[in-house]
Amino acid sequence: MAGSCVQQKKTFFGGDIIFYSSLMWLEYKSKRFDFIVLQHTPCDMRSATSEKRQVIQQSTHSSTGGESESRSMSEANGSAAYGQAYTAPTVGKREEANVLRARGLVALILLLAVAGVATTTNLIVKQQERSDFENKFEGYATQIPAVTASKVRQITEALDSFASSIGAQAAIEHTWRNTSWPFYRITEWSVQAQLLAKLTGVEKPFIVVAPIVQEDDREEWNKFAAEQNPLWYQESIENEGYKKFTAQELFNSTIPFTFLYDRDNGHQPLPVTRPGEVVPYFQAYPIGPPLGSKTMLTNMDALLSSPQTESAYRFTRFTRRPTLGFVRIHVDAENTVPGSQVVQPIFDGPDTAADDRKVVAILLIQIPWLDYMKDLLAEGVDGIFVVLESASLGQSLTKLERRTITYQINGRDVVLLGEADLHDPEYDALGRSTVLVERRGVPLLSLHIYPSAELEDSFQTNNDIIYTVVVVVIFVFTTLVFLLYDFSVGRRQRAIMERIIKQDRIVSDVFPTAIRDRLYENQTKNMVEEDDADLVGDGGPLGLDSSFLSKSSSKNRSAPLAELFPSVTVVFADLVGFTSWSSAREPHHVFILLETIYGAFDKLAYRHSVFKVETVGDCYVAAVGLPEPRDDHAVVACRFARECIKKLKDATLKLEVSLGPDTSDLELRTGIHR
Repeated sequence: MAGSCVQQKKTFFGGDIIFYSSLMWLEYKSKRFDFIVLQHTPCDMRSATSEKRQVIQQSTHSSTGGESESRSMSEANGSAAYGQAYTAPTVGKREEANVLRARGLVALILLLAVAGVATTTNLIVKQQERSDFENKFEGYATQIPAVTASKVRQITEALDSFASSIGAQAAIEHTWRNTSWPFYRITEWSVQAQLLAKLTGVEKPFIVVAPIVQEDDREEWNKFAAEQNPLWYQESIENEGYKKFTAQELFNSTIPFTFLYDRDNGHQPLPVTRPGEVVPYFQAYPIGPPLGSKTMLTNMDALLSSPQTESAYRFTRFTRRPTLGFVRIHVDAENTVPGSQVVQPIFDGPDTAADDRKVVAILLIQIPWLDYMKDLLAEGVDGIFVVLESASLGQSLTKLERRTITYQINGRDVVLLGEADLHDPEYDALGRSTVLVERRGVPLLSLHIYPSAELEDSFQTNNDIIYTVVVVVIFVFTTLVFLLYDFSVGRRQRAIMERIIKQDRIVSDVFPTAIRDRLYENQTKNMVEEDDADLVGDGGPLGLDSSFLSKSSSKNRSAPLAELFPSVTVVFADLVGFTSWSSAREPHHVFILLETIYGAFDKLAYRHSVFKVETVGDCYVAAVGLPEPRDDHAVVACRFARECIKKLKDATLKLEVSLGPDTSDLELRTGIHR
């Protein structure tokens, strides 16, 4: 800068101003060259400028820090000097809002996924438990009827064999002794009855043989029974080891005629006077009177003993096949339990398949249903309902009478629930039915099996809760990892965004908005070109030399931005007396003065939309009409210069107390070039 200002500016065009940016602009500033120079500068202005530079060069070591701070404070308000207020980039805010929405959407999706997967897992586990329950019950429902049917079949086959044996024995006796029904006593009765009990698998059944006595044979039957009863009494006492009563005592407690109990009169025995046949009890096992009674059941009419027995008898006579029905069986003197009563016909010969066979007697066996149900399942299998339904002909022989009993099987034990269908209707769909006994297509005994809530509960575990909790924990852990990662990424992005905003603010302080935006566009364009060059590689598909691409890219990056502003007014403002004043002050005093003055000028520049070019020492350079052209640039420049002079006066008067009395002597010399 040894030459004059005018000589240096000869390269500019007729007083017009060329505004340089990019690297050339920064280089000029670093070398402290005046960027905008008057074409015709008065001599006093040139001397003042030279004087200013000498002062700054002399105080380089003492005031570099203060000048840097002053320049920083001034550039902090650079945006104001450019006639614009800094606005942070909105792209980051929009992206942050989009990220927040995406994060909320992901959180909602994760929440819905957790709820959906947890619910699905819970339903799958419960469905699996339900399937296991149904499959197990299906096995139980198959096992129970099979075992029960086997027991019923075992009993009916044993009774049929026993009845055939009695018929054969009676036929032999008839051949040798000319005896016939009903006047026939089975020899060794108790021995054969005990064998029948073993064959049926029942511990203590009640078995009795009741011959069919016609009305004309009643008197003779009474005599026959009175003669034969003591004989088989004594025989049974000896074979069974009975010690409670003697044969004579039992005979004395026997009613000597066919009777029935008067239920309306304290169960008093009454003689049977109705016409027709009677079916009196004869030989029975075990020996002795029934529980709670001192009277033997011998000679009691089976037809009148109970409606169930009469119905079963009539059905047997009608079908000529065994009939199974329900009866009440005494378990002690006061309590009875439901049981099954099988009425087995006895024919007048061993050939039970003959069509002309005649039913001469019946064999009755009573078995508590509890004996049928015991030991069917393993321990721990509780809560299975077994509903027994029997059908038998009523007295009219035209209508079936049905009875129902419900039991609950708990492992090897059985509990009577009542004489009705008491299963839970909720499990009707899972019920299984089996016909145990049928005659001529008519089901006489049916078995219905149903599960219960107790059985289903035994298959329910906490697996559904455990698996659901595991799934939720996995999703929660995944969500926490995602949130942690999102937090770290968000923190990194915020740090990057803060840095970008700071850099953008610095760039905005240095360059006007239009120049800044163009710099950003060129930078983006250069980055794309670099990426394209990387993709092409050495030679590339077109055979271009990489050095050529590098040079081309470097050329694009180094191209400066330049614009022509034909209508601009430049304002120079220089402090008069600053050199002598600053030589007698500390550096920080100089900084306070310049920072206060330039700060006030920056505010005025922002108010009047004046573009601040630079400050060099005590020289303040501004321009009006760039970067946004305006018609009144000269008027605004004059107004700005006048207000700067006034603002300097006000500022020096305020600083006089702290910076010295001669501070107010400083004046502002301004120059305006259009």
